[in-house]
Amino acid sequence: MALNPVGLSAEVLRKRGWRKITILHTNDTHSQIDPFPVNDPQFPGEGGFSRRAVLVEMIRQQEPHVLLLDAGDIFQGTPYFNFYGGELEFKLMSKLKYDVATLGNHDFDNGIEGLVKQLPHAAFPFVNVNYDVSNTMLKDKIKPYVIKEMDGIRVGIFGVGVELTGLVDPRLYGDIQYLDPITKANAMATQLKHDHKCQLVICLSHLGFEYATKKVSDKTLAAQSQNIDIIIGGHTHTFLDQPVEIQNAEGKKVIINQVGWGGLFLGRIDIIFCDSDKDFNTTNALYKIFKKTI
Repeated sequence: MALNPVGLSAEVLRKRGWRKITILHTNDTHSQIDPFPVNDPQFPGEGGFSRRAVLVEMIRQQEPHVLLLDAGDIFQGTPYFNFYGGELEFKLMSKLKYDVATLGNHDFDNGIEGLVKQLPHAAFPFVNVNYDVSNTMLKDKIKPYVIKEMDGIRVGIFGVGVELTGLVDPRLYGDIQYLDPITKANAMATQLKHDHKCQLVICLSHLGFEYATKKVSDKTLAAQSQNIDIIIGGHTHTFLDQPVEIQNAEGKKVIINQVGWGGLFLGRIDIIFCDSDKDFNTTNALYKIFKKTI
């Protein structure tokens, strides 16, 4: 197991038999293109896509192997969405070179047709395994998973979404069938880990961090999971100061992280692989995107 590798260059890590993948992630941006107004009572002048872009680029210059991921609810929340219908959000995410995203419930706020209309503006794939879209316009437009190979490490990424019933007008999600996220996630994670030989499996989740009820959450999924290493969450707008670790069904560690909403934070998790024992260690950072960033 690699210990205390923070701040070491990729060259130094490789000389020690270690490799590092840096995961940057967002969730629930809700069309917050600009910073919050300077007179906002909670987040004056904070956030904004331009500052996120500067921060992401800075990290990419420092780290050679970076994944940029999003856990859904890209749409809805400002006049930008009302006017452009999601076009601007997808174009900006494409400019930032997002690698993979999943769908949130608000991404259906203009209906399936509205989402499909904007997908050509997204130069990155969407993943989900528990929405059966085979009888909708989304058929063949949503992938079950994506595999990225970085520095010889195979990373499998898939997505799960919250039940749309009760959250979204049925006329907007049409014939999408909701499937059990735990069953589908475990089946996909096992396929990625064993059939596709992925050393790291990431679930992009729009289930929500936790609930007082029996509603399926990230914590529920983690506890009942197999072969999932990291859950990048969304939906509940949960600000976590650091990732939460949960033991899965096999007694192994699953990392859960979520960075609130509105593009206020950029999450970062560094995965350190030790070639000698095929294990990995993690470090993390939370970047607040605020006026002093640039």
